[in-house]
Amino acid sequence: MSSQLIWGPTFDEMLHPEKISAQTRKRALEAEKNDPLSPVNLFNITWKDAAGRVRHVLLPPEITGVDAAICVLVGSKFPTGSHKVGATYSCTMERQASGTIQPGKHRLVWPSTGNYGIGGAYVGGRMGYDSLVILPEQMSKERFDMIASYGGKFVKTPGCESNVKEIYDKANELAKERDTIVVNQFAEFGNYRFHYHVTGNSALELFEDLKSRGIGTRCAGFVSAMGSAGTIAAGDRIKEAHAGCRIIGLEPVQCPTLFSNGFGGHDIQGIGDKHVTWIHNTDNMDAMICIDEWDCKKGMQIFCEEAGFEALAEYGVDSDQLECMRGLFGISGICNILGAIKMVKYYGLGRGDVVFTVATDSASRYLSVLSDMNRELGRMEKAEASLRIESIFHRQGLDYISEGTRHARDCWANLKYFTWVEQQGRTAAELRAQRSPEYWHKERGRIAEIDRMIGERRGAVA
Repeated sequence: MSSQLIWGPTFDEMLHPEKISAQTRKRALEAEKNDPLSPVNLFNITWKDAAGRVRHVLLPPEITGVDAAICVLVGSKFPTGSHKVGATYSCTMERQASGTIQPGKHRLVWPSTGNYGIGGAYVGGRMGYDSLVILPEQMSKERFDMIASYGGKFVKTPGCESNVKEIYDKANELAKERDTIVVNQFAEFGNYRFHYHVTGNSALELFEDLKSRGIGTRCAGFVSAMGSAGTIAAGDRIKEAHAGCRIIGLEPVQCPTLFSNGFGGHDIQGIGDKHVTWIHNTDNMDAMICIDEWDCKKGMQIFCEEAGFEALAEYGVDSDQLECMRGLFGISGICNILGAIKMVKYYGLGRGDVVFTVATDSASRYLSVLSDMNRELGRMEKAEASLRIESIFHRQGLDYISEGTRHARDCWANLKYFTWVEQQGRTAAELRAQRSPEYWHKERGRIAEIDRMIGERRGAVA
């Protein structure tokens, strides 16, 4: 691999792509269509489109069954088709700017259950690094194909989405090899900083835009399955600006780890479980909600097949909205939407309230899952699609909800001990330090310093 240093945008440029030099921005937008593997596409890591608008969809009440506005930030337009590429880029750029990694010398290892690893293969390849992704063997075929298409290699570990411990074990084994650096999304604060600054502030800008259009007057919530707990960090930024905003975490009914110290396998690919990640600010989370994996998979199918669109049209969703949402949501995106619906119902939210959530990727990552569903369950007919709209979306209940009391937050934070202190070499003193708000303020405060460092190093080789 080349030893030449390749630089991309700062955190501030990812939030405000209009601050990128006009020449570079133009090249990046052209490459997005004509040369998607060019390194200049790193400058397309942003929630905003070419016109500077935050990519999103407002779900109509005909789908959600509630009056509050549920606004979904759309991640499928990032360079890899998922916003997780922002986390991989930020973690890589922080390390390169600090001089701890160098292309041509270091191999980067990406522990993942999917989209982060795909992002690692993409970012690593564009920046000149050999990339090796660790991925559970039961992940969708499309994940492995995309890693290979970006020039990355992968190693399969036993199990499914739940088997993160096996990923860590393999990462620790590989870390012993010469010039191998593990870029662990579950512990790297570059992941937290990307979502705090870029995702969080993008949502805040979008809220002001919605208000100006007469859509909502109160930013009431941010809902996200945890996974690596990167995305949910956006809630920390939103709550700073709107103190009444509630941050809601989601996990599968089949593996309710924070909800009840539960365990088990599940297929909401990308949201992780059976441990609490190091970068999860559990003291800022207001509630935990569990979502059933089959609700997510069957819900995704409604937005992918004609029977689903026929049923949605009968419920009054107009054709333009339907076309906009065709294949837009992956399994975890539906999980987030269902969590937002449950949150709205639980807290009695209504007109004027806006709840934000995220669609991490699109259904294109799960075509093999849809094929398996059709083989196992039979084709979805319109009557079945209508039944799913009612039972999955309109009738989401108030089960599996645990509020963030002081005791609950103590439990959530203490669960970190068993992964991070007993297994991964952190100390109890570090864990206790995380209970202080100052700990998280310090990590956020590094953004300006890192941007300055990137700018200086980038300028030195311009």
